[in-house]
Amino acid sequence: MATQEAPRAGVSFETDEETSLILSSLEEFLEREVEPLEDDLGETWSNPRKRHEDDGRLVPEVREAIETVRRRSAEAGFYAMNLPEEVGGEGVSNVTWYRAIKHVAATGPGLSEYVLAGPEGPKPLLAQAEGEQVERYLEPCVRGEKSTAFAQTEPGVGSDSPNMSTTAERDTAEQSSTSPASTEATQDGDEWVLNGHKQWITNAPYADFVQVFARTSPVEEMGRYGGITCFIVEADEYEVASLNNAVGMTGMQGEIVLDDVRLSDDRVLGTEDGAFYDAMEFLSLGRLEIGARALGHTEFLIDRGVDYATEREAFGRPIGKFQGVSHKLARARADAFAADAAALRLAWLMDGGEQAIEESSIVKYLATNVMFDVADDVVQVHGGDGLSEDNPFMEELQTARILRIVEGTDEIQLNTIAKELGVM
Repeated sequence: MATQEAPRAGVSFETDEETSLILSSLEEFLEREVEPLEDDLGETWSNPRKRHEDDGRLVPEVREAIETVRRRSAEAGFYAMNLPEEVGGEGVSNVTWYRAIKHVAATGPGLSEYVLAGPEGPKPLLAQAEGEQVERYLEPCVRGEKSTAFAQTEPGVGSDSPNMSTTAERDTAEQSSTSPASTEATQDGDEWVLNGHKQWITNAPYADFVQVFARTSPVEEMGRYGGITCFIVEADEYEVASLNNAVGMTGMQGEIVLDDVRLSDDRVLGTEDGAFYDAMEFLSLGRLEIGARALGHTEFLIDRGVDYATEREAFGRPIGKFQGVSHKLARARADAFAADAAALRLAWLMDGGEQAIEESSIVKYLATNVMFDVADDVVQVHGGDGLSEDNPFMEELQTARILRIVEGTDEIQLNTIAKELGVM
């Protein structure tokens, strides 16, 4: 009699024992290792105006604290625990990784956001490192000793990222950039020559190396999404021309200029001409992470809103007794509940080996918009206090607005969903 494969278990909304232990350990880590660093920094951390130099860069004390958090988190086994054990991670599931990011984000803005690997840390694309790349780039990044950046966006080329002008020629003379908005990778003998600009690159001012996407074969030969290669470029090989001081991300993003950067083949990360496809394989993970962060911050905001609504009195009673306030908070809870359920389902699908492109777009769109709406409502609930720099609510509102742009704008997510519906 033929045996049948056991059906896959459905998504569980319970937190399993392993994840519960991780979340508990994270709480202890934050209390023991992170909060004292914030206390030591004092107003240098608590006052956003004092975190930065005149040009927008983080002051040295803050940079050192961030690096300390990363290293200590890696030593404790948290920092890149979603990566496979063979590359230095812990191999935790996507469901556990989602819950961990959300749990940390629920503590609110602070150095805690550097406890788990973000854009500056190792991602599955970097885990494709081979040979000397492993020892020189991947392993130090997993240990929190080095940081990186993902350099894909270019001036004038945001959501349309494959639209980069390039050449790929062998045994030719060095070539200079023909357009400030393009990134070229030209092969000169045994070396690649990179030219171009990248913009809005998170962690560019501080990265030890960046992962630069450049077109290496013409669109006519490889198609729109083919012919793009990822290169590892070290900090002393490119110039940070300016800081892109976006509101809420002052000092964290920069413009990278590549001027005849010469690299050998051992700097190619992943598949030559296939980097865009490589990156798309991990697209859902990035959107799950953004969703987790957004919903963690949403939980923080709802908790602060409830506290204020039950304590603050007006017209002889707590303001939460007025529907204009209580309905804002009730709606926030309902929306966050629904988005969290969607995110858990996405993580579960990914753990089953699915790319879940549509679901990841739904989660990214839902979670970030929920956070934005809740942040705005919580500012409103607090009235004038919500606008004060002594409170974190305007900083949270800025973060929410940023999260609706990065990892694909609202419009890109809706386009993806519409395409899956067959209406585009």
